[in-house]
This record gives sequence, structure tokens and C-alpha cells, in this order.
Amino acid sequence: MTVPEETTHYNDWPNAQGFDSPYEERIPVELQVTGTIPNCAAGTLYRTGLGASRIESKAGPVYRTNHWFDNLAIIHRFQILSPDSDHPNVRVVYNSRSTCDGLIEQIQKTGRRDGITFAAKYDPCMSLFKKLQSIFWPARPTPNKHSSAVTLSVDFPGITADGKPSQSKDVKASQGNLTNKTDASTFQTLHPETLEPIGIAKQRILHPQLKGPLSGAHAKSDPETGDVFNYNLELGGAKGTYRVFAVSAATGNTSILATIQADGAYLHSLFLTKNYVLLCVWNSFYAYGGAPILWKQNLLDVIADYNPSKPAKWYVVDRTPPEEGGKGLLTTYESEPFFAFHTVNAYEEPSTKNDGQVDIVADLIGYDSLDILKRFYLENLASDKPNAFEWATRESTFHGLRRFRLSDIPKQPSPNTQKAENIFRIDHTISPELPTLSSSVVTKKHRYIYGLTGTGKSSFLDGLVKYDTETGEAKSWIKTGHTPGEAIFVADPESHEEDGGVLLTVVLDGYEGKSYLLVLDAKNLSELGRAHVNGAIGLGFHGTHVPVVGRALHL
Repeated sequence: MTVPEETTHYNDWPNAQGFDSPYEERIPVELQVTGTIPNCAAGTLYRTGLGASRIESKAGPVYRTNHWFDNLAIIHRFQILSPDSDHPNVRVVYNSRSTCDGLIEQIQKTGRRDGITFAAKYDPCMSLFKKLQSIFWPARPTPNKHSSAVTLSVDFPGITADGKPSQSKDVKASQGNLTNKTDASTFQTLHPETLEPIGIAKQRILHPQLKGPLSGAHAKSDPETGDVFNYNLELGGAKGTYRVFAVSAATGNTSILATIQADGAYLHSLFLTKNYVLLCVWNSFYAYGGAPILWKQNLLDVIADYNPSKPAKWYVVDRTPPEEGGKGLLTTYESEPFFAFHTVNAYEEPSTKNDGQVDIVADLIGYDSLDILKRFYLENLASDKPNAFEWATRESTFHGLRRFRLSDIPKQPSPNTQKAENIFRIDHTISPELPTLSSSVVTKKHRYIYGLTGTGKSSFLDGLVKYDTETGEAKSWIKTGHTPGEAIFVADPESHEEDGGVLLTVVLDGYEGKSYLLVLDAKNLSELGRAHVNGAIGLGFHGTHVPVVGRALHL
């Protein structure tokens, strides 16, 4: 479906179809490939996406999704097949499906989406009792009544394919699971081939202390062991309770590494190094301890105004389980205030101040306000909305790569609070949002970061960038009217260079109203090949690539 000529789009860069696209292919289809896709890309690429933003209801007005984060999920699967005796070139087979059909049916019947969302406007006519009931006494949801499409994990330890706890004696039960996650402490498991929802569970199945409703959509995993690290946030009282935990890939057992009392905040991700978990509580604090969530029924309306005088706090946790001698919370650092969605990577290196000590260097994508959360209302984001012309150039929504140094990590727990130093900040035009890098440098010193740029050419993110942290050089891929999604780095097994490999990204051609899988050379961002989809894939968030040999990371 092409864009109607009479529709006005910001900067003649149409992307509106990417925020309202029910397109799916439940039966796998082979895609037309142009150019050449190298064999190192072989494997399975899973991508989150969004579906229709408008649902006709028998109960009255059309239901409309207000915010990008409250999308109705569609998951996409690209099988990238190596050449064989019958096929001399790489082929791509594609399928996709809605993973919340039950929720859509409920909306069609009632005109309403019950439960807590990120930013949906609550119904003032609903009684407080009913709102409380939906939180504290919910019926166990069926898997397809849950919309969860922010990050995806494969072989998430401790969980079976149908969302039940796997026992330590049956570690293989976790193998083959495909897990859909958000910033809630809920897992939705999908069939890895058909993408049908088959299970749903809370983090407390991993450990009874993980009883809070919130977590980070981006769990981190060790690239060598496969162990997974995250936090669980329990609200209540003046302070929130963060429980930093680890799930062993070898045993499926979960350990609580540290319990931290701190201001409850919306935290999308955290850091991992070789020896530490780093939880940064940045400036997105819930007002009144998060209590208004009970009647607001969403998170955004409860996040307090940005406070430029309140520092970010960095909690350094020993990643060794306490039962194995781990020391829990080691110390706290403070830095200038900021907000962030995404951490990039963190690593340890010898102290710049004291011999025998260790520093942590941490990269993230930061903001100087919370306005970006408001920009992501669809009325401000989609190219055909009048508000897009204002929000696309609002400087308070621009992101930037930032590097921090936490000097002299103590070897024993210390009550002292130290200063985290901001080493550099990079301009938004070359800073990579939705960042990614080679799995070979996760928890190690890295040089290259890949991601999406927002230069103001479109109402949304508009290009891809490779940023060199050593030289400051940036290479870009940008094509007017073509909106890329998160780029996923896939290493070339025959290369020993950090940037030896390809990038996989799903791009919406706004003029044709169709998407394609784009494959770029990770060294210079030159185009290698495309696989053309017969519809518009909704502009989702993240994905994961499962190589033919090896494991996918939980990032």
C-alpha cells in the first residue's frame, strides 16, 4: 500500500504506517532477495513490532493506542538460510503473527484495555475499587491476552518453553524457549517457529523474593557463561526495593545478589562487567513512591517531573552469588543528573589514580530531560500528525552518547559515596540510540557502537550510524523516506576484527508502504543485500539473532 499523495508528512518522510500496521504472515513465505546476503548472517532473526493502533469496538468509539510503548504486539521471524546443493545463494523465509489476539478481542468487545500500561489514559469513570481489583486480584491471564514486545530472549534460563520454572536437574527444559519481555516483571513465552503465545509467568517463578511488578526489559547476559542478570523493583513506602539477581545458565538457579533501598524509578536497562552488576538509578523517579499507579493505571503519569538538581546514583554489586562468597552491594557513586533508556556496555580497567585498583567505564545514551517520553505519544511522533513538526526539532528530546568512569571500586563493601566522572558527551546527530555492538566485546573494552540517529530529517529516528569511540569518526547510512529499526550486529566467524560482520535491520520504505530486511557491511555501512517483505512491518523496538552455531545474548 503506497502513501496517498494528498497526505502531508513531516519533511516528506512518511513513517505513519509504521505506527499502525496489522500486517502479518502466519504461514512462512520466501522473500525476494536483491543484492547478496553473506553466509555469516545465517540463523534466525527475531524482531518485535507493533500492530494496529486503532481497533473497532462493538462498545462504542474506536480504541486508539496513545503511546508508542503501548503497542499491540506482532513478532517477526526471518530465517536466513545458508546455501545448499539446491540453492547457491542465501535465502530468507519470513513469518510473523500477533501475540495478543486475546487482548484485541477484549478491546473489540469492550472498547477498553484493562490493566496497567505505560501511558494509556485511564478511564475516570471506572471505580477505584475496579482499578485496585485489576491490580491485586487479576485472573491469571491467558498468554494471548498479554501484549509484550520490547525485547526478546532465546533460551532464557530458569523458564520452560511454556512459562513454568525449570528445575536445576532439568536445565535443558529452558533450551529452545523464546521469551517476550517488557519493563514489567512478566515473561510471555512463544513457540519459536509459529510465534504462538504458549505461556506467561512472573519473575517470582525464578525466586520468591522477585515479587515486584517492575524490571528492566534489557536483561544482561554473560557472553561466556550465558548467565542472566537483571533487577526486580518492588514499590511501596518512600523508597523502592531493588533486588539485583542472577540466573545461572548451568543450573537454572536464581540468586539474589543484593537488595537496595532507593528511589523507585523507570529503568529500562542496567550494566554488566566481568565482576560487577551496575544499577544506575537515573532521573525518572516515580512520584509518591509509585502509589498513584493504583489509580492512574499507567507509569508515565506517575513519573515525577525531571529534577536537574537530583544526581543519578550508581550502585556497584558483586556479581558472585552470596552463597558462593559474593559481597553484595559494594558501594555507591553519584553523577550529574540525566535520563536514559539504554546502556551500551561497561568494562573494567586499571585505575587511572591508584595502582592495584580497578575502574569501571560505562557508556550509555543519555537525555537532559524527560521530554522524550512525551515525544513518543503517537500524536507527536507519526509523520502525518501536526504535532510532529514541533517535536521533531525539540532539542530537549535529543539523545547523546555519554561515557562515565567510576574510579577505584572497593574490594570490600563501603558506606562511602564517590563521584562518577562524565568523560565525554557526543552530539545527537552521530550518537547511536537503540545501541548495539559486537558480542565479542560485551563486558570488555569496545571501540565501535552501532545504532540509530535522530537528526531531525524525519519525525522519528532516521538513519544508522557506526561510531568509533577511539577516533570520534562516524559513518552513516541514511535514505530519505526509509526508516530503519534497531541494527543487530552479526559477527563473521572468519574475521577476528571487532567490526568484522554485518548489520541486520528492518527498514520501512515510507513511499511504497512496505518493509525490507537490510544487510549492511559492519565496517563501512555499505549495502550488501535486501530481502523484501510484502507489507509494512510496524516500527518496533528490539530483536535478537540466533546464529547457526553459538548463543544469542540477552541484551
